[in-house]
This record gives sequence, C-alpha cells and structure tokens, in this order.
Amino acid sequence: MLKKATFFILLLLSTTLSFGQLVESSGNNTNELLKEKKTKKKKKKRKKYKLPDIDLNNWKVTIPIGDPKVIEVSPPEILDYATNETLKPYMYNDSTRGAIVFHAYPSKTTRNTKYSRSELREQMVSGENNVNWTFEQGGNMKVKMAMDAVSRAENGKYHKVIIAQIHGRLTNEQRDRIGQKDNNAPPILKVYWQDGKIRVKTKVLKSQNVIDDAILLDEAWDDDKGYTFKQKVGFGKFTLEVDVEDGKMVVSLNNQEFAVYDSTSIKRWNIFENYFKVGNYLQTRDEGAFAKVRVYKLDVSH
Repeated sequence: MLKKATFFILLLLSTTLSFGQLVESSGNNTNELLKEKKTKKKKKKRKKYKLPDIDLNNWKVTIPIGDPKVIEVSPPEILDYATNETLKPYMYNDSTRGAIVFHAYPSKTTRNTKYSRSELREQMVSGENNVNWTFEQGGNMKVKMAMDAVSRAENGKYHKVIIAQIHGRLTNEQRDRIGQKDNNAPPILKVYWQDGKIRVKTKVLKSQNVIDDAILLDEAWDDDKGYTFKQKVGFGKFTLEVDVEDGKMVVSLNNQEFAVYDSTSIKRWNIFENYFKVGNYLQTRDEGAFAKVRVYKLDVSH
C-alpha cells in the first residue's frame, strides 16, 4: 500500500513538472510571437517614411524672400535643402508621401514679374544659368505632382498656380543686339493648376511676317487662348509630361490626354534658348493667399 502511494505521489509530481514546463514553453512562444509582431509593426511604420525621387544636381530654386533680391539656391547647396533653415519654410520634405513641398505666398518677386514663387529652374550644367537648350536640340520633362493646398479668392474659386513652364532666354549676343538689360525672353509654355484642372497656355506670334531681331522682342508675341484638359485632378496625384522637338511641342496628362502644338509660331521659336521650370508660382497678390505644391518625381532629358 505504501509503495502504491509513493508511486502515485511521484507520478503526480512528474505530471505537475511537465505541465509547468509546457506552460513556461507556451509563455515563451507567446512572448516571442508578440515580439515578432511588434518588430513587424515597427518595420511597417518605417516603410511609411519615404523620400522624393528627385535629383537636384541640375536645378536651382527661387523662394519668395530676400533683400534686396529674392533668394536663389543652386547646387551643391540645394542638395541640403532639408536642413537648410532658410529654405525649410518654402521647400521641405513630406516624408509620409515621398514628396518635396513648395510653399509660396505673396511676397518678394523676381525681376519682370509681379507674383511670388517657390520654383525650380533647370540648369543643364550644375550651378550655371548660361547653358540652355533649343527646340532643335529638344527636351523632355516628366513630373509626378499634386496640389497640396491652395487658398480661395473672394469669389470662392481657388487661386491659380503655375506648376510648370518652359521659359525662353536670350543669348548674351541677342540681348545686346536688341538693347535689353537682361536675358529674359517670354515663356513658350505655362502649365496652370486652375480649379482642380490642368490648363496650358503658349505663345503665338502676333504677325507671321516678323523678321530679323524683331522676333526676339516681347511685343512680337502674344498668349494663345489656352487649353484645359478634360480630366479633373483636384488634389490628387497626376503625371505631367512635356516633350519638345524641332517645330513641335506635346503636353500630356496622365498619358491619357495630349495637347499638340506644331504651328508656325512653335516652328519659329527655335530662335530662343530655353529651360524647364517646375514648382509653385502663385498667380495672385491677394492678402492671405498661399499655395503648396507637392512634387514626387522629376525627370528631364535632352
């Protein structure tokens, strides 16, 4: 009888120890699973932070402050825009969306203009404004962007913003020949964000008979009537592409709608040098107005 009692006690202790080990093992497995889940969550959170796909080595930026002139930052300084205290209010990362935000409001303006901007200007040679391209040489710019926020006018409509341009430029020789103080020439292309749609405006010759250096003058050119794409982009992402070759310019939206320009005016534009611009050129001086434009990806080729 004593032997049987001893056997049952030993069996009970063995079972208790085994169960305890099982519980401990189960608890360890649960802890490991919880740790693994937490690690995965942290990795997922990290993945949410991303940077824009933009190489700024061939771009300078103009921001709406400065005294006496507006501030312009070229490479290599622009590469540190994220930590540049002067640039940060006007050009900064939205790392949750993977975009650079360009912020502008009515303030200081560049020469020959009345509106303020936070806008990139192409530099074919890093840090140099004097090397540009012609329509004969051609160029392509593809940019993924979105309107982040924009103020409204008194009539309730959103303020207009120029989000991309092809700007003309006189060579030094052309500038001197017509007696102009700077190298500024008209922009052959302006792309607007207007009430949630993309609108394009170009320049046309007032007279097809203009000859010699008269074609270099601002007064030789006028704005066309403009074209508004049918798609409404609102505040969502969209892709804008501008493709230029000798005598032809094509502007496309999301690779679905195309505005084609191949008039005599476009063919004769080859007399000018050009450079691409992209960002935020706010088209108002209304008190309290502002705009913020997100740029996710920017590619240029020639």
